[in-house]
Amino acid sequence: MKSYRKELWFEVPSRRAFINITPQVAECLAESGIKEGLCLVNAMHITASVFINDDEAGLHQDYERWLEELAPHEPISRYLHNRTGEDNGDAHLKRQIMGREVVVAVTEGRLDFGPWEQIFYGEFDGGRRKRILVKIIGE
Repeated sequence: MKSYRKELWFEVPSRRAFINITPQVAECLAESGIKEGLCLVNAMHITASVFINDDEAGLHQDYERWLEELAPHEPISRYLHNRTGEDNGDAHLKRQIMGREVVVAVTEGRLDFGPWEQIFYGEFDGGRRKRILVKIIGE
């Protein structure tokens, strides 16, 4: 069995964003040479997420609105976490909702998706460099 590991780095200037990282993950798969196996993609920061869904602008706006209703950024005093001097208590909760990682099957050297599926990086506390781990195992 072979193993491949790569870190993808992002610095999102805005507080929140959804970025389609499917092309970067597919590039990692090609670099790995693995034809059959599993691909793990996970956010290595507790205020960011990796998830799978449709690449449709209206859906991303719906996510933004829904997440802000569930865990609004302001007032920042509502979060006990922010007593540490931070202002990102909401980002931790948004990450919990959207998830830390995804696992995608690798079949015949391709990411084995269902219809419309794409991999996204969700940023909930931007403004600094953050990384995503891509780990691929298989033959």
